[in-house]
Amino acid sequence: MNDTLRIVIAGGNGQIGTMLARHFHEHGHQVVVIARSVQPAPWRMIQWDGFTLGDWARELDGADVLINLAGRSVNCRYTAANRRAIKESRVQSTLVLGRALARLTHPPRVWMNASTATIYRHALDRAMDEDTGELGGNERDCPSTWRFSIDVATSWEEAFFSAATPRTRKIALRSAMTMSPDPGGIFAELLRLVRLGLGGTAGSGEQFVSWIHEADFIRSIEFLMAHEEIDGAVNVAAPNPLPNREFMRALRQAWGIRVGLPAPRPLLELGALFLRTETELILKSRRVVPGRLLRAGFEFQFPEWPEAASELVGRWRCSGQGSGSRG
Repeated sequence: MNDTLRIVIAGGNGQIGTMLARHFHEHGHQVVVIARSVQPAPWRMIQWDGFTLGDWARELDGADVLINLAGRSVNCRYTAANRRAIKESRVQSTLVLGRALARLTHPPRVWMNASTATIYRHALDRAMDEDTGELGGNERDCPSTWRFSIDVATSWEEAFFSAATPRTRKIALRSAMTMSPDPGGIFAELLRLVRLGLGGTAGSGEQFVSWIHEADFIRSIEFLMAHEEIDGAVNVAAPNPLPNREFMRALRQAWGIRVGLPAPRPLLELGALFLRTETELILKSRRVVPGRLLRAGFEFQFPEWPEAASELVGRWRCSGQGSGSRG
């Protein structure tokens, strides 16, 4: 890789895309974000619809890196229309990027495509790495919403790996929840529950939470860009997932309170219906570990959740979001 890179981020208007664009821009790289809606930003932004080839494809010719994060949010009720939009937005954007790359004279050397740690089965018994992890969907008593998420994830990766791009190394990013103090992300939502006194155990509390600190997410992307021997599926998660009960306890301690109101499963189901979301985001056990990153020598800055939670809470407070009362 060159010292100064040309990095194209498709679907880059969300929290993760903005986080990456900001980091790479601040480090002197040329960043182009391709998105459905164009908004003012320090980097170039190009519009697309995520389905059809267009002038945006020219931005890929001569680029060093393509990172595709396009996809409708899964934080919604899984109605028929939403299911279709969730799946098509991921699969179709991946397919059209593959077609674009196949036509280029100088395609990117590496294409990283978003995937998800949810691709693995509900796992309480053991950790899931890339080599021995079992894909989900066939668990006994597996809810239909969980099977849908597995179908989305596997269809997404199939579209990605089937793309004919022999000159471009491909990596599917099976990412856990990325924790950042930026407004609107999963960390801010979890912290809001804690601040309101609602950050107790969810369901049984035995389900594992896989997560990664934003600093390690960015560093892992840079690591994968530099290590040209790595391709295929890569788990992008901290090496120490932990049960929901312990996860929320550590977040409460980082904030400075001892207790949080627990949320039994029936209450979660009712709350999810009211909030128009799905309980899978909370109740499915994601016990995912980064086997390939660790074997390649990647060192996590935040391998343990309590330390990560303390650092994130500190930055959240310093950002001005934490003004006012502690509760």
